[in-house]
Amino acid sequence: MNSSLDVHSAPDDLDEAVAAVRGHTEQAPEVALILGSGLGALAEAAADTTFVPAADIPGYPESTVEGHEGRLVVGTLEGTSVVFVQGRVHLYEGYPVERLVFPVRLVHALGAEQMVVTNSAGGINRTFRPGTLMLITDHLNLAFASPDGDEKRAAENPPGPCYDPAWTDRAEERALDLGLDVRRGVYAWARGPSYETPAEIRALERLGADAIGMSTVPEAIQAWRLGMAVVGLSTITNPAAGISDEKLDHDDVLAVGERVRDELAELVREIVRVG
Repeated sequence: MNSSLDVHSAPDDLDEAVAAVRGHTEQAPEVALILGSGLGALAEAAADTTFVPAADIPGYPESTVEGHEGRLVVGTLEGTSVVFVQGRVHLYEGYPVERLVFPVRLVHALGAEQMVVTNSAGGINRTFRPGTLMLITDHLNLAFASPDGDEKRAAENPPGPCYDPAWTDRAEERALDLGLDVRRGVYAWARGPSYETPAEIRALERLGADAIGMSTVPEAIQAWRLGMAVVGLSTITNPAAGISDEKLDHDDVLAVGERVRDELAELVREIVRVG
Protein backbone atom coordinates (compact mmCIF):
# COMPACT_ATOMS: atom_id res chain seq x y z
CA MET A 1 0.00 0.00 0.00
CA ASN A 2 1.12 3.53 -0.68
CA SER A 3 0.71 4.99 2.80
CA SER A 4 1.62 8.49 1.62
CA LEU A 5 -1.47 8.82 -0.57
CA ASP A 6 -4.34 10.91 0.79
CA VAL A 7 -7.38 9.48 -1.00
CA HIS A 8 -9.57 12.42 0.08
CA SER A 9 -7.33 15.26 -1.01
CA ALA A 10 -7.43 15.41 -4.83
CA PRO A 11 -9.77 17.96 -6.46
CA ASP A 12 -12.88 16.87 -8.33
CA ASP A 13 -12.53 19.32 -11.19
CA LEU A 14 -13.89 17.98 -14.45
CA ASP A 15 -12.90 21.07 -16.43
CA GLU A 16 -9.25 20.73 -15.43
CA ALA A 17 -9.31 16.97 -16.05
CA VAL A 18 -10.86 17.35 -19.50
CA ALA A 19 -8.33 20.03 -20.39
CA ALA A 20 -5.50 17.74 -19.30
CA VAL A 21 -6.74 14.91 -21.53
CA ARG A 22 -7.28 17.34 -24.42
CA GLY A 23 -3.63 18.26 -24.04
CA HIS A 24 -2.86 14.73 -25.25
CA THR A 25 -5.67 14.15 -27.78
CA GLU A 26 -8.67 15.89 -29.29
CA GLN A 27 -10.42 12.61 -30.09
CA ALA A 28 -13.97 12.41 -28.69
CA PRO A 29 -14.77 8.83 -27.64
CA GLU A 30 -18.20 7.33 -28.21
CA VAL A 31 -17.81 4.28 -25.96
CA ALA A 32 -15.96 3.94 -22.64
CA LEU A 33 -14.61 0.58 -21.53
CA ILE A 34 -13.78 -0.14 -17.90
CA LEU A 35 -11.94 -3.43 -18.04
CA GLY A 36 -11.43 -5.96 -15.29
CA SER A 37 -8.53 -8.36 -14.86
CA GLY A 38 -7.14 -10.04 -17.97
CA LEU A 39 -8.34 -7.56 -20.59
CA GLY A 40 -5.45 -5.14 -20.61
CA ALA A 41 -4.25 -6.47 -23.95
CA LEU A 42 -7.49 -5.39 -25.60
CA ALA A 43 -6.60 -1.74 -25.06
CA GLU A 44 -3.18 -2.43 -26.56
CA ALA A 45 -4.92 -3.86 -29.65
CA ALA A 46 -6.90 -0.68 -30.35
CA ALA A 47 -5.82 1.46 -33.31
CA ASP A 48 -4.57 5.06 -33.27
CA THR A 49 -4.05 4.99 -29.51
CA THR A 50 -3.07 7.81 -27.20
CA PHE A 51 -2.06 7.00 -23.62
CA VAL A 52 -2.84 9.49 -20.87
CA PRO A 53 -1.32 8.64 -17.46
CA ALA A 54 -3.65 9.14 -14.50
CA ALA A 55 -0.91 11.18 -12.84
CA ASP A 56 -1.39 13.83 -15.57
CA ILE A 57 -5.13 14.18 -14.85
CA PRO A 58 -6.22 16.42 -11.94
CA GLY A 59 -8.63 14.69 -9.58
CA TYR A 60 -8.12 11.22 -11.06
CA PRO A 61 -8.10 8.53 -8.32
CA GLU A 62 -4.69 6.94 -7.92
CA SER A 63 -4.51 3.25 -7.12
CA THR A 64 -3.24 2.61 -3.60
CA VAL A 65 -1.72 -0.69 -4.74
CA GLU A 66 1.82 -0.35 -6.05
CA GLY A 67 2.26 -1.45 -9.66
CA HIS A 68 -1.33 -0.65 -10.61
CA GLU A 69 -0.92 2.80 -12.07
CA GLY A 70 -4.00 3.98 -13.91
CA ARG A 71 -4.32 5.61 -17.31
CA LEU A 72 -6.76 6.38 -20.10
CA VAL A 73 -6.21 4.84 -23.52
CA VAL A 74 -8.00 6.70 -26.31
CA GLY A 75 -8.23 5.02 -29.71
CA THR A 76 -10.41 3.13 -32.17
CA LEU A 77 -11.90 -0.36 -31.75
CA GLU A 78 -14.14 -2.03 -34.32
CA GLY A 79 -14.34 1.27 -36.16
CA THR A 80 -15.66 3.05 -33.06
CA SER A 81 -13.92 5.81 -31.14
CA VAL A 82 -13.32 4.45 -27.63
CA VAL A 83 -11.64 5.27 -24.34
CA PHE A 84 -10.32 2.54 -22.04
CA VAL A 85 -10.12 3.12 -18.30
CA GLN A 86 -7.19 1.08 -17.03
CA GLY A 87 -6.27 0.67 -13.38
CA ARG A 88 -9.70 0.90 -11.75
CA VAL A 89 -9.80 1.55 -8.01
CA HIS A 90 -12.09 -0.11 -5.49
CA LEU A 91 -14.07 1.03 -2.49
CA TYR A 92 -11.90 -1.05 -0.13
CA GLU A 93 -8.89 1.12 -1.06
CA GLY A 94 -10.36 3.89 1.06
CA TYR A 95 -11.82 6.25 -1.53
CA PRO A 96 -15.18 7.92 -1.03
CA VAL A 97 -17.47 6.65 -3.77
CA GLU A 98 -17.73 10.03 -5.49
CA ARG A 99 -13.93 9.93 -6.04
CA LEU A 100 -13.98 6.30 -7.12
CA VAL A 101 -16.38 7.04 -10.02
CA PHE A 102 -14.56 10.19 -11.15
CA PRO A 103 -13.29 8.36 -14.29
CA VAL A 104 -16.90 7.73 -15.37
CA ARG A 105 -17.75 11.42 -15.12
CA LEU A 106 -14.55 12.23 -17.00
CA VAL A 107 -15.14 9.89 -19.95
CA HIS A 108 -18.70 11.18 -20.22
CA ALA A 109 -17.42 14.76 -20.28
CA LEU A 110 -15.03 13.72 -23.06
CA GLY A 111 -17.99 12.56 -25.15
CA ALA A 112 -18.77 8.93 -24.28
CA GLU A 113 -22.49 8.13 -24.16
CA GLN A 114 -22.07 4.36 -23.79
CA MET A 115 -20.07 2.25 -21.34
CA VAL A 116 -18.94 -1.37 -21.22
CA VAL A 117 -17.85 -2.50 -17.77
CA THR A 118 -16.32 -5.89 -17.02
CA ASN A 119 -15.20 -7.77 -13.95
CA SER A 120 -14.19 -11.14 -12.55
CA ALA A 121 -16.71 -12.63 -10.14
CA GLY A 122 -17.50 -15.58 -7.94
CA GLY A 123 -20.40 -17.69 -9.15
CA ILE A 124 -23.43 -18.06 -6.88
CA ASN A 125 -25.80 -19.54 -9.46
CA ARG A 126 -25.17 -23.27 -9.23
CA THR A 127 -25.55 -23.77 -12.99
CA PHE A 128 -22.59 -21.47 -13.67
CA ARG A 129 -19.16 -22.99 -14.20
CA PRO A 130 -15.72 -21.36 -14.15
CA GLY A 131 -15.38 -19.69 -17.52
CA THR A 132 -19.05 -18.75 -17.87
CA LEU A 133 -19.58 -15.19 -19.15
CA MET A 134 -22.51 -13.43 -17.45
CA LEU A 135 -24.30 -10.43 -18.91
CA ILE A 136 -25.47 -8.35 -15.95
CA THR A 137 -29.20 -7.63 -15.95
CA ASP A 138 -29.40 -5.99 -12.51
CA HIS A 139 -27.43 -5.70 -9.29
CA LEU A 140 -27.53 -5.79 -5.49
CA ASN A 141 -25.73 -2.84 -3.90
CA LEU A 142 -24.48 -4.57 -0.75
CA ALA A 143 -22.10 -1.71 0.01
CA PHE A 144 -25.15 0.59 0.32
CA ALA A 145 -23.03 3.39 -1.12
CA SER A 146 -24.01 6.35 -3.29
CA PRO A 147 -21.75 7.46 -6.15
CA ASP A 148 -22.08 11.11 -5.13
CA GLY A 149 -22.06 10.76 -1.35
CA ASP A 150 -25.47 12.43 -1.09
CA GLU A 151 -27.90 10.61 1.20
CA LYS A 152 -30.93 11.87 -0.70
CA ARG A 153 -29.44 10.81 -4.03
CA ALA A 154 -28.47 7.46 -2.50
CA ALA A 155 -32.17 6.71 -2.18
CA GLU A 156 -32.73 7.43 -5.89
CA ASN A 157 -32.40 3.95 -7.34
CA PRO A 158 -32.88 3.65 -11.09
CA PRO A 159 -36.55 3.09 -12.07
CA GLY A 160 -35.30 0.12 -14.10
CA PRO A 161 -32.00 -1.71 -14.50
CA CYS A 162 -28.86 0.36 -15.00
CA TYR A 163 -27.93 -2.07 -17.75
CA ASP A 164 -29.38 -1.28 -21.19
CA PRO A 165 -31.80 -4.11 -22.13
CA ALA A 166 -31.64 -3.66 -25.91
CA TRP A 167 -27.83 -3.45 -25.99
CA THR A 168 -27.63 -6.48 -23.69
CA ASP A 169 -29.95 -8.39 -26.04
CA ARG A 170 -27.70 -7.62 -28.99
CA ALA A 171 -24.63 -8.65 -27.01
CA GLU A 172 -26.25 -11.96 -26.08
CA GLU A 173 -27.21 -12.66 -29.69
CA ARG A 174 -23.63 -12.13 -30.85
CA ALA A 175 -22.23 -14.25 -28.00
CA LEU A 176 -24.52 -17.14 -28.93
CA ASP A 177 -23.56 -16.75 -32.60
CA LEU A 178 -19.93 -17.07 -31.52
CA GLY A 179 -20.71 -20.22 -29.52
CA LEU A 180 -19.75 -18.67 -26.18
CA ASP A 181 -21.01 -19.91 -22.81
CA VAL A 182 -22.96 -16.78 -21.93
CA ARG A 183 -25.74 -16.39 -19.37
CA ARG A 184 -27.70 -13.55 -17.80
CA GLY A 185 -27.72 -12.78 -14.12
CA VAL A 186 -27.79 -10.44 -11.13
CA TYR A 187 -24.45 -9.19 -9.83
CA ALA A 188 -23.94 -8.48 -6.12
CA TRP A 189 -21.47 -5.75 -5.17
CA ALA A 190 -19.62 -6.33 -1.88
CA ARG A 191 -17.25 -3.79 -0.35
CA GLY A 192 -14.37 -6.25 0.17
CA PRO A 193 -11.49 -6.80 0.41
CA SER A 194 -12.34 -9.95 2.39
CA TYR A 195 -14.29 -12.70 0.69
CA GLU A 196 -17.75 -13.73 1.82
CA THR A 197 -18.58 -16.58 4.18
CA PRO A 198 -20.59 -19.60 3.01
CA ALA A 199 -23.52 -18.35 5.14
CA GLU A 200 -23.44 -14.98 3.39
CA ILE A 201 -23.38 -16.66 0.00
CA ARG A 202 -26.38 -18.85 0.93
CA ALA A 203 -28.26 -15.72 1.95
CA LEU A 204 -27.37 -13.98 -1.32
CA GLU A 205 -28.46 -17.02 -3.29
CA ARG A 206 -31.89 -16.76 -1.67
CA LEU A 207 -31.95 -13.04 -2.52
CA GLY A 208 -31.48 -13.83 -6.20
CA ALA A 209 -27.80 -13.03 -6.75
CA ASP A 210 -26.05 -15.03 -9.47
CA ALA A 211 -22.51 -13.68 -8.99
CA ILE A 212 -20.56 -11.51 -6.56
CA GLY A 213 -17.61 -9.14 -6.84
CA MET A 214 -16.09 -5.90 -5.58
CA SER A 215 -16.57 -3.45 -8.44
CA THR A 216 -18.85 -2.36 -11.32
CA VAL A 217 -21.99 -1.26 -9.45
CA PRO A 218 -20.85 2.27 -8.48
CA GLU A 219 -19.62 2.84 -12.04
CA ALA A 220 -22.89 1.58 -13.51
CA ILE A 221 -25.00 3.78 -11.21
CA GLN A 222 -22.90 6.83 -12.01
CA ALA A 223 -23.20 6.15 -15.75
CA TRP A 224 -26.99 5.74 -15.42
CA ARG A 225 -27.24 9.09 -13.64
CA LEU A 226 -25.38 10.66 -16.53
CA GLY A 227 -27.75 9.11 -19.07
CA MET A 228 -25.22 6.65 -20.46
CA ALA A 229 -26.17 3.26 -21.89
CA VAL A 230 -24.38 0.46 -20.01
CA VAL A 231 -23.53 -3.17 -20.67
CA GLY A 232 -22.06 -5.15 -17.77
CA LEU A 233 -20.16 -8.41 -18.20
CA SER A 234 -18.78 -10.75 -15.53
CA THR A 235 -16.33 -13.59 -16.00
CA ILE A 236 -17.17 -16.34 -13.51
CA THR A 237 -13.73 -17.44 -12.35
CA ASN A 238 -14.72 -19.65 -9.41
CA PRO A 239 -17.68 -20.86 -7.36
CA ALA A 240 -18.38 -18.53 -4.44
CA ALA A 241 -17.71 -19.76 -0.90
CA GLY A 242 -19.78 -22.83 0.00
CA ILE A 243 -21.18 -23.38 -3.51
CA SER A 244 -18.57 -26.05 -4.18
CA ASP A 245 -16.85 -28.51 -1.82
CA GLU A 246 -13.58 -27.95 -3.65
CA LYS A 247 -11.03 -25.71 -1.98
CA LEU A 248 -10.56 -22.44 -3.84
CA ASP A 249 -7.07 -22.08 -5.28
CA HIS A 250 -6.03 -18.63 -6.52
CA ASP A 251 -3.88 -20.21 -9.23
CA ASP A 252 -6.99 -21.95 -10.56
CA VAL A 253 -8.83 -18.62 -10.66
CA LEU A 254 -5.99 -17.06 -12.64
CA ALA A 255 -5.96 -20.05 -14.99
CA VAL A 256 -9.68 -19.64 -15.73
CA GLY A 257 -9.21 -15.97 -16.50
CA GLU A 258 -6.37 -16.80 -18.86
CA ARG A 259 -8.39 -19.56 -20.55
CA VAL A 260 -11.36 -17.34 -21.41
CA ARG A 261 -9.37 -14.16 -22.10
CA ASP A 262 -9.57 -14.43 -25.88
CA GLU A 263 -13.29 -15.26 -25.85
CA LEU A 264 -13.98 -12.35 -23.50
CA ALA A 265 -11.99 -9.96 -25.67
CA GLU A 266 -13.87 -11.16 -28.75
CA LEU A 267 -17.21 -10.61 -27.03
CA VAL A 268 -16.23 -7.12 -25.85
CA ARG A 269 -15.31 -6.26 -29.42
CA GLU A 270 -18.73 -7.44 -30.58
CA ILE A 271 -20.49 -5.47 -27.83
CA VAL A 272 -18.76 -2.33 -29.06
CA ARG A 273 -19.57 -3.17 -32.67
CA VAL A 274 -23.32 -3.77 -32.11
CA GLY A 275 -23.74 -0.90 -29.64
